[in-house]
Amino acid sequence: MAACDEGKYAITHIAREFKVSRRWIYKLKQQRYLEGTISPRGHGGGRQPAFCGDDLRALDAYISKQPDATLREIQHHFNRRVSCSIQAVANALKRLGWRYKKNRYEQVNKTERM
Repeated sequence: MAACDEGKYAITHIAREFKVSRRWIYKLKQQRYLEGTISPRGHGGGRQPAFCGDDLRALDAYISKQPDATLREIQHHFNRRVSCSIQAVANALKRLGWRYKKNRYEQVNKTERM
């Protein structure tokens, strides 16, 4: 941006010199004008998990009591609290450290290879 601010060279020349596009330079100038900085913006965030907070704790408690419940049964049990897919239930169980082995859920052993 210092090269642009000096005003000695055209944007095309600066873009070629620094191997960037002209559009990128215009976007940086606009960002500096609007936000006062050209530092990188943060990540947008992404999709929030279906189970979080109290729902996640309730899921953990439910699996502790019902270790042989299927994903569909878990989804049906929580359908009034959480609207989610079976994969969302599986992802939540993975975050909690549960895994399905033979016919029940159990906590993942930290020393065991997966």
